[in-house]
Amino acid sequence: MEIKNATFVVSNTDYKKCPDTGLPEYAFIGRSNVGKSSLINMLTNNKSLAKTSVRPGKTQLINHFLINKQWYLVDLPGYGYARISKSARAQWQKMTNDYLLQRETLMNTFVLIDSRLTPQQIDLDFISFLGQNGIPLSIVFTKADKQNQRETALNVNAFKKALSNEWEELPPIFITSSVSGTGRSKILDYIELINNSKSTLEQ
Repeated sequence: MEIKNATFVVSNTDYKKCPDTGLPEYAFIGRSNVGKSSLINMLTNNKSLAKTSVRPGKTQLINHFLINKQWYLVDLPGYGYARISKSARAQWQKMTNDYLLQRETLMNTFVLIDSRLTPQQIDLDFISFLGQNGIPLSIVFTKADKQNQRETALNVNAFKKALSNEWEELPPIFITSSVSGTGRSKILDYIELINNSKSTLEQ
């Protein structure tokens, strides 16, 4: 897939107020500071599309970006550590869960995992939540450029092993680097495959 244009559309705190166009949506979510904004900018080839920050918790709303006038990339607030109050964190969680559980046009949720880390329970729990609720998902390992391939492979395999305790068949897995562009074409081709499958079913 070639990204010809990517534009910010709207930010919301309520899934009911999100765009009512019927276009397919692909959500991106992960722990705070996992490199989500950098990944979105890499995928869209637009360095200023999503706001990046060294401070975790920058994304606080449901952000819709229209891609090629055909589908939405949805930037969701991160989960886990962020310097916000418990009440604000609870609001984030409800806002995000409502979107994930209720949004009928959501085609896939890309869960971002820091490839430099061993399996984190918070990530495993979130993936379990998606699986238990029948929400289609893929796993995206970020920051592969920050270490050598062997270290990345060890952490990815450890994560797969942890998932296999609960999953009979693992979700699709992508390894990415926002610096080198690794994984970009595979993720975009996967989105295009889902879009094409949706169009075929509707015909």
